[in-house]
Amino acid sequence: MRRSSTDETPYRRSPSLDSKPDSPPFTSGFHRFSGEFEYKRPPFAFGFHTTKGPQSSKGRYAQGKKYVVFYLDLSFIFLLELRRCRMAEGCMMALRYGMVFFNLLFWLGGCGILGVGVWLSVTQGSFATLSSSLPSLSAANLLIAVGTIIMVIGCLGCVGAVKESRPLLLTFFILLLLIFFLEILSIMLFFIYQDEIDQYAQRDLKKGLHLFGTEGNVGLTNAWMIVQTDFRCCGVTNLTDWFDVYNTTRVPDSCCLEYSDNCGLDNPGTWWTAPCYERVKDWLNENLVALWIFALCTALTQILGLVFSMTMFCQAVKVETFYA
Repeated sequence: MRRSSTDETPYRRSPSLDSKPDSPPFTSGFHRFSGEFEYKRPPFAFGFHTTKGPQSSKGRYAQGKKYVVFYLDLSFIFLLELRRCRMAEGCMMALRYGMVFFNLLFWLGGCGILGVGVWLSVTQGSFATLSSSLPSLSAANLLIAVGTIIMVIGCLGCVGAVKESRPLLLTFFILLLLIFFLEILSIMLFFIYQDEIDQYAQRDLKKGLHLFGTEGNVGLTNAWMIVQTDFRCCGVTNLTDWFDVYNTTRVPDSCCLEYSDNCGLDNPGTWWTAPCYERVKDWLNENLVALWIFALCTALTQILGLVFSMTMFCQAVKVETFYA
């Protein structure tokens, strides 16, 4: 016997707006039991349903997929950001330890250079002073100046990296940048005015010959004796440069092929004839590759110091701004 339309259960839901005209009514959330529709609530899940059931509508199903994709994308982005933060923290830690280690080595090297310079200044006086117009430009004074500068810069970089102090890191960067620019400027001026520098150096060295063996110029005397003995040369441009100094045909004993007392008074055939200025230039040309390698290594070290110090400075600024 056919059931009339009035016998239909009161729990029947109206079809959704997205369903087709011929499709059955939406029954999600209801369970057919004994000819009646019994309501059964699906278990709760965050963002999507976990139980299978009849599809309610394309719109709701698409919205659930969007939730799933959104949560997956958010988790992926969070993991990538966490990984990037850990990598950045590890890089900054390695950068910090590298700055401390290398600046500590520079500070120790500066202490050693300063100690050698002080020792030469105390025991040898104005050692290796060849210029008469610049008597303070001696090997001892140069070592003292270079050692002091390296000590100060190394100390600033080391302490600034340990404490992550912005003022110390900025001071280290400015001093290192200033020294780097001065080095580049000096090299450029040297190559531009190379001929003028050669002529001035020769004139100044010849003036220094007149101070050889005089009182108060022990450093200059020792320097010329070492240069002429090691390079096997005599005079600045010629051995006759000494004739103007002694006003006679005489050279220092360090010009002799075999050193002995008063060997420079006679027998010119036993004297070195090569000029010392040319011998020193030839030695520099022979070791030009090593000098350029040393200069490039020094420049690379300074550039890395500039980059590392500015990176740590910027990181310290970001951290302070974030926690301000």
